[in-house]
Amino acid sequence: MEERGHFDAAGFFSALDSERAARGLTWKQVAAQARVSASTLTRMGQGRRPDVDSLATLVSWSGLDPSRFIRSSRSKAEPGALAMISTYLRSDPNLTNEGAAALDELIKATYERIRKRDGTTTRVQERSE
Repeated sequence: MEERGHFDAAGFFSALDSERAARGLTWKQVAAQARVSASTLTRMGQGRRPDVDSLATLVSWSGLDPSRFIRSSRSKAEPGALAMISTYLRSDPNLTNEGAAALDELIKATYERIRKRDGTTTRVQERSE
């Protein structure tokens, strides 16, 4: 049987939360601007998936690419997560070059410290064992 991909609703909600914070909005304001119910956002915050119309509306409001939240065991050639983060940080008009570089270094160091090594164990876990 062929494995199906799935939508990473928690990842989408986290990215949506980052966009909300970047715009300095409350969830109630997001609901009003995006024209979705506040209860939809509450349910998403509790780990539930949005209905397709709410998802489309939130994608339109946020500018997020929903294809970035499709997960599957099949991999396709894409830039690594750190490369994408670096690109986004360095293109953010709200950050100075020094600020983007500092955040980039912090994220890379943290990522290296906690990334999975064998599919289940992280370096942090190895040190504590």
